[in-house]
Amino acid sequence: MFRSCMIALCLLLPGGMAMAQPATLPNQAVSTLNLERYSGQWHEIAHLPMFFQRKCVANITATYTLRDDGQVDVRNACDQADGERIVSQGRARRVPDQPGQLEVRFAPAWLSWLPMTWADYWVIEIDPDYQWAVVGGPSRDYLWVLSRTPQMARADFEAIRQRAAQRGYPVARLVLPRDVLR
Repeated sequence: MFRSCMIALCLLLPGGMAMAQPATLPNQAVSTLNLERYSGQWHEIAHLPMFFQRKCVANITATYTLRDDGQVDVRNACDQADGERIVSQGRARRVPDQPGQLEVRFAPAWLSWLPMTWADYWVIEIDPDYQWAVVGGPSRDYLWVLSRTPQMARADFEAIRQRAAQRGYPVARLVLPRDVLR
């Protein structure tokens, strides 16, 4: 009984408010996304482990180029431990009436009619100046923290990481390439 009263008292005191769990943030795409501003090169700051990124150790980039048909060309690249550069090309398209949701595929174009070749790509957070972005999806199985520059301030990354945790992403598993935080 005494322990319960002390916990309740701590939660009521101004300093005790920090002990309360923060509200869970919704895992949803941003309500607006300007693809022209989003286009260009992004540097990966962190990602959840993905099979296709298992050999990437440094200089991980994603370059988005807006096409005349409204779709987006995607070029992902990274350096392996031996210094070799790996590149993969894909395509992204908007989800109707969902500005922050895209679908992306890296399968050949002749397979694009198959629904399973397209994967969810949700921009769940975007800096107002489009200097960093956080990409996830409904399953929470993947997460990327992207920046316009090769490095990000540690404080900015930690704040993004905390919000991703509040959205239910397993942030303890995040992989950071070499020398991305300052």
